[in-house]
Amino acid sequence: MEVNKDESKRCIEIALAAFSEGNFGKAKKFLEKSQKLYPLKEAEVLRKRIQNMSNSSSANAHTQDGTTRRKTAHKEQEPKLNVDYTQEQLDAVKRIKKCKDFYEVLGVTKEATDSELKKAYKKLALQLHPDKNKAPGSVEAFKALGNAVAVLTDAQKRKEYDLYGNQENVSHHHSSHTNGGGHNHNHYEYTFGRGFESDINPNDLFNMFFGGAFPPQQTRGRQRFQSNGSSSGSQPSLIFGLVLCFVIVSMLSTFFSSDPLYSLQQTPKYAVERRTLNFKIPYFVKDNFLNEYQGSLSRLEHSVEEEYIVYMKRSCYNERNYRDAMMSRAKSFGSRTQLNQAQQLKMPSCDALYKLGIGRVKY
Repeated sequence: MEVNKDESKRCIEIALAAFSEGNFGKAKKFLEKSQKLYPLKEAEVLRKRIQNMSNSSSANAHTQDGTTRRKTAHKEQEPKLNVDYTQEQLDAVKRIKKCKDFYEVLGVTKEATDSELKKAYKKLALQLHPDKNKAPGSVEAFKALGNAVAVLTDAQKRKEYDLYGNQENVSHHHSSHTNGGGHNHNHYEYTFGRGFESDINPNDLFNMFFGGAFPPQQTRGRQRFQSNGSSSGSQPSLIFGLVLCFVIVSMLSTFFSSDPLYSLQQTPKYAVERRTLNFKIPYFVKDNFLNEYQGSLSRLEHSVEEEYIVYMKRSCYNERNYRDAMMSRAKSFGSRTQLNQAQQLKMPSCDALYKLGIGRVKY
């Protein structure tokens, strides 16, 4: 049936995302599901590719083990350098330098949600902040990291980056070679497209995520971000002004933003019901959703499931508190009837989480 064919394609899309993350088990699972729903050639091609990579990895395991031992022995013989950074910190900077796009900078896939982007940023920002990482190039790498999360967590900028980011990179890379000189080429390696740059200072962005993670005596490294050579005494007011501007811009963008893509509640505007592929969560869209939406359906449905689970957890918490309050009241009055009624109160949100396999105990 044609409906099964669409579901089969969605399974292949999820399998591709899992494959790109290196999760072969999940990829195989959804490919098998795809084949059961509606056999497609794409699923068979991807399945064979995964099988070939698994066989190749097994065949090279012995060779790689010998190579690792030789590299370890070589490192033990290398003299220690008198530097104030570790090899791990230097490797973190070099990894950013080799990245080709913002998703690679953050170490996530193009299907990543906002929460996954922010989690990845927090982890990497603590490794790359120049107050902690003194390796050469840490300032530029830290700026690139802040630029990546600022663009990808902005819905409109992310959409434009997905559409035009690769073209911008190619154009910039070409101009770096034609102009000659290493400076332009290094700039390319850290910006990934001049048209996609954050309007906020990377240090201020860091403070917004962490609220200032380093002690005041370690602010010397932060002054490297001040392009006008101003004294550190004026930095608090500057940060406050930038944060205030960011809040105002965010509020204005929210006020003028277009309608959301979906709703968890059915309304006259959001009348068409759909269900997510993973948890079968119902959500509602407009009549022209399939014609107008050009983004990743799996990423959208991941956001639906996240929002639904957060909402249900909050509702379950309220239901439990209400039941416990009624039971406590019944005990204080010594009423067996009221106690039985309180114990039998329905808690639909907790039950829904339990059916999803999220709640450990059915209340």
